[in-house]
Amino acid sequence: MRMLIQTGRMLLLASAWLLSACAGGTGNLPSLPAIEAGQYRLDAGDEVRITAYGMDALTNNYLVSDTGYISLPLIDNVPAKGKTVGELQSDIAKILYEKEILRSPSINVQVTKYRPFYILGEVKSPGEYPYRPGMSVLTAISTAGGYTFRADQSNMIVTRQVDGHGITGRATENTPIQPGDTIRVKEGWF
Repeated sequence: MRMLIQTGRMLLLASAWLLSACAGGTGNLPSLPAIEAGQYRLDAGDEVRITAYGMDALTNNYLVSDTGYISLPLIDNVPAKGKTVGELQSDIAKILYEKEILRSPSINVQVTKYRPFYILGEVKSPGEYPYRPGMSVLTAISTAGGYTFRADQSNMIVTRQVDGHGITGRATENTPIQPGDTIRVKEGWF
C-alpha cells in the first residue's frame, strides 16, 4: 500500500511539472515596454550616411563602431551610441562650427543600414536577419521561414537592450521589434 501511495505522489509531481512546462514559462514575464515612435537610438553596427553640404570630403557612409563612435575625417571620433539622428546631426554641426571648419554647417544624417535582429527557437530558419523599419514579431518570424509544427504561436519572448541593460518580456505577433532584438519562439507541448 505504501508503495502505491509513493508511486501516486511521484505521478502527481511529474504531472504538475509537465503542466508547468506546458504553460510556457512566460507567465511571470512582463510585456515588452512600448517603443517611442520616432526616437530610434543609434548603436554599434548601425550604418549612417552623413551629408555635409559644401564639404564633399565629409560626405560618406559611416559605421557606428563597437565602442559607439563614428570616425569622421577632420573631426576625429564622434560619439553616436544612444543618440537620435537629429542629435548626431546637431553634434557634428556644432563640432564643425567650433573647429572653424565651416561657418554655417548644414548636416544631414540618415540611417542606411540597421543592425540585424536575431530569431531562435521554433522557426524554420533561426539566425541573424537584416532589420527593416516597421517590423513586428510576425514579420520577423515570416523572414525566418515561418513557424515549425512544434511552435507555440502565442508564446514569444523578446530580449532588447535599453539604456545598456538587457530587458526580456513577453511578446505577441503584433509586438514591434527593434534592431538588435532577439526573438525566441517557444515550443508547444500539446
